[in-house]
Amino acid sequence: MEAFDLTLIWAFIIGFGVIMYVLMDGFDLGVGILFPFAPSEEDRDTMMNSVAPVWDGNETWLVLGGAGLLAAFPLVYSILLPALYIGVFLMLSGLIFRGIAFEFRFKARTSRYLWNWAFAGGSTVAAFAQGIVVGTYIQGYDTANGVFVGGALDWLTPFTVLTGFGLLAGYALLGSTWLIMKTEGRLQEWAYKLTLPLLAAVLIVFGIISVWTPFIDDMVRDRWFSNLSIIWVLPALTLLCAFQIFRSVRNRSEGMPFVATMGLFITAYLGLIVSRWPYLIPPDYTLWDAASAYNSQLFLLLGLLVVIPFVLMYTAWTYWVFRGKVRAGEGYH
Repeated sequence: MEAFDLTLIWAFIIGFGVIMYVLMDGFDLGVGILFPFAPSEEDRDTMMNSVAPVWDGNETWLVLGGAGLLAAFPLVYSILLPALYIGVFLMLSGLIFRGIAFEFRFKARTSRYLWNWAFAGGSTVAAFAQGIVVGTYIQGYDTANGVFVGGALDWLTPFTVLTGFGLLAGYALLGSTWLIMKTEGRLQEWAYKLTLPLLAAVLIVFGIISVWTPFIDDMVRDRWFSNLSIIWVLPALTLLCAFQIFRSVRNRSEGMPFVATMGLFITAYLGLIVSRWPYLIPPDYTLWDAASAYNSQLFLLLGLLVVIPFVLMYTAWTYWVFRGKVRAGEGYH
């Protein structure tokens, strides 16, 4: 019973870390995705300055979630990494390129255009790779005796490509609503114009994925269509968030589009969890099948419960210090 309880606690912590990463690193990946289309080089400076103080702290959640996953559910790594070597490599490569671009672009002169493409390309590749990882999780893995037995390119299917493009559009939506909140003038107006087309793209892709997913997995189909009165609250809330984005953009609200976009991601994320619960490695292994020993979970949990409050505090302090609008010519660098 004790191990059962710890496994659920770890599942909550890792799930919390994942959604924190998606929300907090998602908007600065979105800014990078939109980077090549900005009206001017000065606007690109402002876009990068809007995320420069927080982007590296946002990625703390990726490290925290990855380390926690290895500690609490080691079976995930032994199956997930062989199944997704190429996808994970692409994601990490994209994150490295955009991280380097943050540091070098502000100092470059004749080579600045190269760092523009490094920032935009790294952000796009990382976001697309993350979408493919999500799609692969939804469609499941070929396993036998706790080992991945599929092919090296099993992660590359029409469905995972669609989820990759869906997350690209979603992160771009987060990026545009972030720019609405953090900028003003021409750049803000440009972000307003982008937001509704991006919202439409996200809803179209989410709709296709929602229709496609039940045909991939019988369990998902049974889960959704046997609990119509309960589970379908989540897509209703997703549509409500989408309507709020639409209304707040039409009303030229500045903060609400970003908040509503985060709500859209949270409800979609909860829908994914509900669809697969309690399978951590679908379709064969549950949380408890993949969990590490109870003593290992307890030892690492005590340390993590000390670390997480400090991460939350410095994250909140950073956003408080750098609150307000980012204007042309101003910035962290």
